[in-house]
Amino acid sequence: MAIRLQSSEHPADAPLIAADVARGVSRLLFRADCMALGEVPLGNGRRADLMAIDAKGCITIVEIKVSRADLLGDMKWPDYLDYCDRFCWAVPAGFDLSPFETEAFRPDIAGLIVADRYDAALLREPLHRSLAGARRKAETLRFARRAARRMMAALDPGLDALD
Repeated sequence: MAIRLQSSEHPADAPLIAADVARGVSRLLFRADCMALGEVPLGNGRRADLMAIDAKGCITIVEIKVSRADLLGDMKWPDYLDYCDRFCWAVPAGFDLSPFETEAFRPDIAGLIVADRYDAALLREPLHRSLAGARRKAETLRFARRAARRMMAALDPGLDALD
């Protein structure tokens, strides 16, 4: 008899996908008192895989990569730097970390996180570069409104029809 997995279940040896990494990273951020949202649109039209805000208003963006091809083909990531105080890469356990030591991936400013679907470890602290006040306010409002909208949609799935 075959066992059918629910969409939220994974066999232990299944390759990790971005959602798995996001879950592990979100748990790491939560323990650091940073509240994270996934798939956050930025003011420049880009979309952050994860954005988190701590109790002091520090904004962290985490870019998740689960394949080497995706990592090496990503030339848009510097566009995120103007929208956060701290920037981190996050990859699944077992990922080749050598590219993150090259200048192309800015080890001088970018943090590095390794995650599985249950947890994550910060291997390299990101440099803190303070956002300008006006940008911080705009991004904090965008974050708060996105979080509230998601919460409202979860409580009332028909709410979007009222737009």
